[in-house]
Amino acid sequence: MPRAALRPDPLGSFLNRVPEITLLFWIIKILATTVGETAADFLNFRLHFGLGGTSWVMSGLLALVLVAQFRARRYVPWLYWLVVVLISVVGTLISDNLVDHLGVGLITSTGLFAAALAATFLAWFATERTLSVHSIFTARREGFYWAAILFTFALGTSGGDLMAERLGAGYGLTALLCAATIAIAYGAFRLGGNPILTFWIAYIVTRPLGASTGDLLAQPIRAGGLALGTVTTSVLFLATILGLVTYLTLRDRWARPIGITTRD
Repeated sequence: MPRAALRPDPLGSFLNRVPEITLLFWIIKILATTVGETAADFLNFRLHFGLGGTSWVMSGLLALVLVAQFRARRYVPWLYWLVVVLISVVGTLISDNLVDHLGVGLITSTGLFAAALAATFLAWFATERTLSVHSIFTARREGFYWAAILFTFALGTSGGDLMAERLGAGYGLTALLCAATIAIAYGAFRLGGNPILTFWIAYIVTRPLGASTGDLLAQPIRAGGLALGTVTTSVLFLATILGLVTYLTLRDRWARPIGITTRD
Protein backbone atom coordinates (compact mmCIF):
# COMPACT_ATOMS: atom_id res chain seq x y z
CA MET A 1 0.00 0.00 0.00
CA PRO A 2 1.53 3.37 -0.95
CA ARG A 3 2.47 5.51 2.02
CA ALA A 4 0.73 8.52 0.53
CA ALA A 5 -2.56 6.65 0.72
CA LEU A 6 -2.09 6.30 4.47
CA ARG A 7 -1.60 9.99 5.16
CA PRO A 8 -4.80 11.69 6.33
CA ASP A 9 -6.07 14.79 4.60
CA PRO A 10 -6.27 18.04 6.62
CA LEU A 11 -9.91 17.45 7.55
CA GLY A 12 -9.13 13.90 8.66
CA SER A 13 -6.18 15.19 10.69
CA PHE A 14 -8.45 17.60 12.54
CA LEU A 15 -11.14 15.01 13.20
CA ASN A 16 -8.84 12.13 14.14
CA ARG A 17 -9.36 11.19 17.77
CA VAL A 18 -5.99 9.60 18.45
CA PRO A 19 -2.48 11.09 18.35
CA GLU A 20 -0.06 11.22 15.48
CA ILE A 21 2.57 8.50 15.62
CA THR A 22 5.75 10.29 16.63
CA LEU A 23 8.69 9.58 18.94
CA LEU A 24 6.80 11.10 21.88
CA PHE A 25 3.91 8.74 21.19
CA TRP A 26 6.19 5.70 21.58
CA ILE A 27 7.92 7.09 24.68
CA ILE A 28 4.64 7.73 26.49
CA LYS A 29 3.24 4.39 25.33
CA ILE A 30 6.18 2.45 26.80
CA LEU A 31 5.98 4.45 30.03
CA ALA A 32 2.24 3.69 30.23
CA THR A 33 2.80 -0.04 29.78
CA THR A 34 5.35 -0.01 32.60
CA VAL A 35 2.87 1.78 34.85
CA GLY A 36 0.24 -0.79 33.92
CA GLU A 37 2.44 -3.54 35.30
CA THR A 38 3.68 -1.83 38.46
CA ALA A 39 0.42 -0.06 39.36
CA ALA A 40 -1.54 -3.31 39.14
CA ASP A 41 0.97 -4.98 41.48
CA PHE A 42 0.90 -1.98 43.83
CA LEU A 43 -2.90 -1.97 44.16
CA ASN A 44 -3.07 -5.75 44.40
CA PHE A 45 -0.33 -6.41 46.93
CA ARG A 46 0.72 -3.17 48.66
CA LEU A 47 -2.78 -1.75 49.19
CA HIS A 48 -4.27 -5.23 49.64
CA PHE A 49 -7.11 -4.68 47.18
CA GLY A 50 -6.60 -8.22 45.98
CA LEU A 51 -6.76 -9.22 42.34
CA GLY A 52 -10.56 -9.21 42.25
CA GLY A 53 -10.95 -5.87 44.03
CA THR A 54 -8.29 -4.22 41.90
CA SER A 55 -9.95 -5.54 38.75
CA TRP A 56 -13.35 -4.12 39.68
CA VAL A 57 -12.01 -0.71 40.72
CA MET A 58 -9.80 -0.22 37.67
CA SER A 59 -12.41 -1.54 35.23
CA GLY A 60 -14.94 0.93 36.65
CA LEU A 61 -12.51 3.82 36.30
CA LEU A 62 -11.69 2.76 32.74
CA ALA A 63 -15.38 2.65 31.81
CA LEU A 64 -15.94 6.17 33.14
CA VAL A 65 -12.92 7.62 31.34
CA LEU A 66 -13.83 5.82 28.11
CA VAL A 67 -17.26 7.48 28.18
CA ALA A 68 -15.52 10.86 28.43
CA GLN A 69 -13.14 9.90 25.62
CA PHE A 70 -15.99 8.92 23.28
CA ARG A 71 -17.84 12.13 24.09
CA ALA A 72 -14.83 14.32 23.33
CA ARG A 73 -15.07 16.02 19.93
CA ARG A 74 -11.37 15.81 19.19
CA TYR A 75 -8.10 14.37 20.43
CA VAL A 76 -7.43 15.62 23.95
CA PRO A 77 -3.92 14.59 25.11
CA TRP A 78 -4.56 14.15 28.85
CA LEU A 79 -7.82 12.26 28.29
CA TYR A 80 -6.42 9.97 25.61
CA TRP A 81 -3.35 9.04 27.65
CA LEU A 82 -5.39 8.54 30.81
CA VAL A 83 -7.39 5.93 28.88
CA VAL A 84 -4.15 4.28 27.75
CA VAL A 85 -2.77 4.09 31.31
CA LEU A 86 -6.01 2.66 32.67
CA ILE A 87 -6.43 0.20 29.81
CA SER A 88 -2.84 -0.89 30.42
CA VAL A 89 -3.70 -1.71 34.03
CA VAL A 90 -6.93 -3.49 33.07
CA GLY A 91 -5.21 -5.50 30.33
CA THR A 92 -2.65 -6.65 32.88
CA LEU A 93 -5.42 -7.61 35.31
CA ILE A 94 -7.33 -9.60 32.68
CA SER A 95 -4.23 -11.67 32.01
CA ASP A 96 -3.48 -12.07 35.73
CA ASN A 97 -7.06 -13.17 36.47
CA LEU A 98 -6.93 -15.84 33.80
CA VAL A 99 -3.56 -17.17 34.95
CA ASP A 100 -3.76 -16.72 38.72
CA HIS A 101 -7.49 -17.09 39.47
CA LEU A 102 -8.61 -19.50 36.76
CA GLY A 103 -5.39 -21.48 36.43
CA VAL A 104 -5.00 -20.92 32.69
CA GLY A 105 -1.42 -21.52 31.58
CA LEU A 106 0.63 -18.74 30.07
CA ILE A 107 0.91 -20.54 26.73
CA THR A 108 -2.87 -20.91 26.58
CA SER A 109 -3.60 -17.34 27.69
CA THR A 110 -1.12 -15.96 25.17
CA GLY A 111 -2.83 -17.97 22.43
CA LEU A 112 -6.29 -16.85 23.57
CA PHE A 113 -5.37 -13.16 23.55
CA ALA A 114 -3.62 -13.50 20.19
CA ALA A 115 -6.80 -15.05 18.78
CA ALA A 116 -8.97 -12.30 20.33
CA LEU A 117 -6.73 -9.61 18.84
CA ALA A 118 -6.77 -11.29 15.43
CA ALA A 119 -10.58 -11.51 15.56
CA THR A 120 -10.77 -7.81 16.46
CA PHE A 121 -8.55 -6.89 13.52
CA LEU A 122 -10.61 -9.07 11.15
CA ALA A 123 -13.89 -7.51 12.30
CA TRP A 124 -12.39 -4.02 12.12
CA PHE A 125 -11.09 -4.52 8.59
CA ALA A 126 -14.25 -6.27 7.39
CA THR A 127 -16.33 -3.35 8.63
CA GLU A 128 -14.10 -0.36 7.88
CA ARG A 129 -11.73 -1.71 5.17
CA THR A 130 -8.72 -0.28 7.02
CA LEU A 131 -6.73 -0.77 10.22
CA SER A 132 -5.04 2.62 9.98
CA VAL A 133 -4.84 4.69 13.14
CA HIS A 134 -4.80 7.84 10.98
CA SER A 135 -8.54 7.61 10.37
CA ILE A 136 -10.12 7.12 13.80
CA PHE A 137 -12.86 9.73 13.43
CA THR A 138 -16.04 7.72 14.04
CA ALA A 139 -17.31 6.06 17.22
CA ARG A 140 -17.30 2.63 15.57
CA ARG A 141 -13.69 2.92 14.45
CA GLU A 142 -12.70 4.17 17.87
CA GLY A 143 -14.48 1.23 19.45
CA PHE A 144 -12.46 -1.21 17.35
CA TYR A 145 -9.31 0.78 18.15
CA TRP A 146 -9.75 0.56 21.93
CA ALA A 147 -10.73 -3.11 21.77
CA ALA A 148 -7.52 -3.81 19.85
CA ILE A 149 -5.49 -1.77 22.37
CA LEU A 150 -6.98 -3.74 25.28
CA PHE A 151 -6.09 -7.08 23.69
CA THR A 152 -2.56 -5.90 22.85
CA PHE A 153 -2.02 -5.14 26.53
CA ALA A 154 -3.44 -8.47 27.67
CA LEU A 155 -1.46 -10.34 25.00
CA GLY A 156 1.72 -8.48 25.86
CA THR A 157 1.29 -9.25 29.56
CA SER A 158 0.86 -12.99 29.01
CA GLY A 159 3.50 -13.13 26.29
CA GLY A 160 5.99 -11.16 28.36
CA ASP A 161 5.44 -13.36 31.43
CA LEU A 162 5.75 -16.42 29.23
CA MET A 163 9.14 -15.28 27.94
CA ALA A 164 10.50 -13.92 31.22
CA GLU A 165 9.21 -16.55 33.64
CA ARG A 166 8.01 -19.71 31.95
CA LEU A 167 10.79 -19.82 29.34
CA GLY A 168 13.36 -18.46 31.79
CA ALA A 169 14.59 -15.51 29.73
CA GLY A 170 14.41 -13.14 32.70
CA TYR A 171 13.24 -9.54 32.70
CA GLY A 172 16.37 -7.98 31.24
CA LEU A 173 16.73 -10.35 28.29
CA THR A 174 13.00 -10.18 27.57
CA ALA A 175 13.19 -6.38 27.44
CA LEU A 176 16.19 -6.54 25.08
CA LEU A 177 14.45 -9.03 22.78
CA CYS A 178 11.33 -6.85 22.65
CA ALA A 179 13.40 -3.74 21.94
CA ALA A 180 15.17 -5.58 19.12
CA THR A 181 11.81 -6.62 17.64
CA ILE A 182 10.61 -3.01 17.68
CA ALA A 183 13.85 -1.91 16.02
CA ILE A 184 13.37 -4.52 13.29
CA ALA A 185 9.77 -3.37 12.73
CA TYR A 186 10.95 0.23 12.47
CA GLY A 187 13.71 -0.77 10.06
CA ALA A 188 11.20 -2.65 7.92
CA PHE A 189 8.95 0.43 7.89
CA ARG A 190 11.83 2.68 6.82
CA LEU A 191 12.68 0.26 4.02
CA GLY A 192 9.16 0.43 2.62
CA GLY A 193 7.33 -2.17 4.68
CA ASN A 194 3.60 -1.88 5.25
CA PRO A 195 3.19 0.93 7.81
CA ILE A 196 0.00 -0.50 9.32
CA LEU A 197 1.52 -3.95 9.85
CA THR A 198 4.79 -2.62 11.25
CA PHE A 199 2.92 -0.21 13.55
CA TRP A 200 0.81 -2.94 15.11
CA ILE A 201 3.76 -5.29 15.52
CA ALA A 202 5.67 -2.57 17.36
CA TYR A 203 2.60 -1.62 19.39
CA ILE A 204 2.03 -5.18 20.59
CA VAL A 205 5.67 -5.66 21.56
CA THR A 206 5.87 -2.41 23.53
CA ARG A 207 3.66 -4.09 26.13
CA PRO A 208 6.08 -6.88 27.14
CA LEU A 209 8.93 -4.37 26.79
CA GLY A 210 7.29 -2.00 29.26
CA ALA A 211 6.14 -4.80 31.58
CA SER A 212 9.58 -6.41 31.65
CA THR A 213 11.19 -3.03 32.29
CA GLY A 214 8.76 -2.41 35.15
CA ASP A 215 9.45 -5.83 36.67
CA LEU A 216 13.20 -5.36 36.22
CA LEU A 217 13.05 -2.08 38.15
CA ALA A 218 10.49 -3.04 40.79
CA GLN A 219 11.09 -6.70 41.64
CA PRO A 220 13.47 -7.68 44.46
CA ILE A 221 17.03 -8.65 43.61
CA ARG A 222 16.40 -12.31 44.43
CA ALA A 223 13.72 -12.34 41.72
CA GLY A 224 16.02 -10.78 39.13
CA GLY A 225 14.98 -7.15 39.62
CA LEU A 226 16.65 -3.95 40.85
CA ALA A 227 14.44 -3.66 43.96
CA LEU A 228 13.19 -0.11 43.38
CA GLY A 229 9.71 -1.26 44.39
CA THR A 230 6.33 -0.73 42.75
CA VAL A 231 5.73 2.61 44.50
CA THR A 232 8.95 4.26 43.34
CA THR A 233 8.69 2.84 39.83
CA SER A 234 5.03 3.81 39.41
CA VAL A 235 5.55 7.36 40.73
CA LEU A 236 8.63 7.90 38.58
CA PHE A 237 6.94 6.79 35.37
CA LEU A 238 3.62 8.50 36.13
CA ALA A 239 5.43 11.78 36.80
CA THR A 240 7.24 11.47 33.47
CA ILE A 241 3.98 10.74 31.64
CA LEU A 242 2.33 13.71 33.36
CA GLY A 243 5.15 16.02 32.30
CA LEU A 244 5.08 14.90 28.68
CA VAL A 245 1.28 15.04 28.42
CA THR A 246 1.28 18.51 29.99
CA TYR A 247 3.76 19.61 27.33
CA LEU A 248 1.55 18.16 24.57
CA THR A 249 -1.53 19.87 25.98
CA LEU A 250 0.17 23.25 26.19
CA ARG A 251 1.69 22.86 22.75
CA ASP A 252 -1.70 22.00 21.30
CA ARG A 253 -3.26 25.03 22.99
CA TRP A 254 -0.54 27.38 21.79
CA ALA A 255 -0.79 26.11 18.22
CA ARG A 256 -4.55 26.41 17.80
CA PRO A 257 -4.83 30.23 17.73
CA ILE A 258 -2.71 30.34 14.59
CA GLY A 259 -4.63 27.54 12.91
CA ILE A 260 -2.22 24.69 13.47
CA THR A 261 -3.40 21.32 14.68
CA THR A 262 -0.61 19.34 16.34
CA ARG A 263 -0.92 15.81 17.62
CA ASP A 264 1.55 13.39 19.19
